[in-house]
Parts: sequence; structure tokens; C-alpha cells
Amino acid sequence: MKQSLGSLSNDYCPQALFLYGTYKDDGTPNFGLFCWFSYCFDGEMGIMACIGGEKLTKDIIRKKRIFSANLVTEELLPLADYFGNHEGYEADKMKVEVSVQKGAVLEVPILTKSPWVYELEVKQEIKLDDGDVFLCRVRNILAEENLIENRRHPLPLELAKPVISCKQTYFSVGQPLGNWGDWKDRT
Repeated sequence: MKQSLGSLSNDYCPQALFLYGTYKDDGTPNFGLFCWFSYCFDGEMGIMACIGGEKLTKDIIRKKRIFSANLVTEELLPLADYFGNHEGYEADKMKVEVSVQKGAVLEVPILTKSPWVYELEVKQEIKLDDGDVFLCRVRNILAEENLIENRRHPLPLELAKPVISCKQTYFSVGQPLGNWGDWKDRT
């Protein structure tokens, strides 16, 4: 028997975590932790990134119209959790040890330990009541060699070890459950 959740929340919205990277005007990298991230198609594959409230990362994205989306892995979780729990407007937020390089195509900071990074250019911004949706063009994807070499692996995400969040809890990717169409005759 199904029950109504009562009030709306993101308790039942599992999402992969990404660290969005931007450069401040002084050239300092800035990273923020976000999970409202998905894909869209408009003549080419694109990214939809929603950012609620007011944040330094969103201010910079609005101004420069470019950013990186760095997949958070189990290894990066401590850093991601730190970035997610410190305001970007804090003067000393970025005074942590983090290995960064410049994007290959866009002037955006890339976390060297993230195995999967999108370099994104904002195509359109949709203003909401307390947030903004950025529709982005993918200008480049950077992936670790083992992900490229093993692209036929049954579950490439198992190699990347992304972190997923749901109900304010982090999870890792589980075991493969089969391919598209494997379950169609099992109803």
C-alpha cells in the first residue's frame, strides 16, 4: 500500500554529486557542491544545472557563463562535503589543499582527482522564484584513462565510484542490475 509523503522534499530524489568549478575575478578557483544536475537534448546533448538560493558559485556562473562540473567520487567526498558546508562568500573557504588544473577548452578550474569532468558553457538561464536553471552546452568532457579504455565495462560508473545523495545521506553505486530491455519480459 502506498502512502502520501505529506510535504514535498528531496528525500526521494537520488542525485549524483558534482563540484561546480569557477574562477573568481582574482584567479582563485572556487568550488561549490551541487546535485540538481541532469541532461537534456536540443540538437546536441546538454546539461541542466539548477542552483537554488544565492551563492558565490552562481554569481560567477551568471557573470562568466562558463563552469566545470566535476563528478564527486568516494575519494573526493571529504573535500566535497567541506565545500558543501562552507559558504562561497567566506574569505578563507578555498584555503584548503586541493589539486586543480585549467580546463582543456574553457577557462574553468578542474579537480585533477575527479575522473569525469564536464566543461560547460551557459546557453540559457531560466530564473525561478528561489533558484535558477542553467541550460548548458557541453564544450568538453575530460575522463580518466581507465574510464576511456574500459568504456565497454558493464558498469563504467563502478570504475568511477561516484557518490549519490538521497535523504541527506551519501551512497555509492551498487551492483549492475542488467541492460535496457533485460527486464521487459519479466512482468
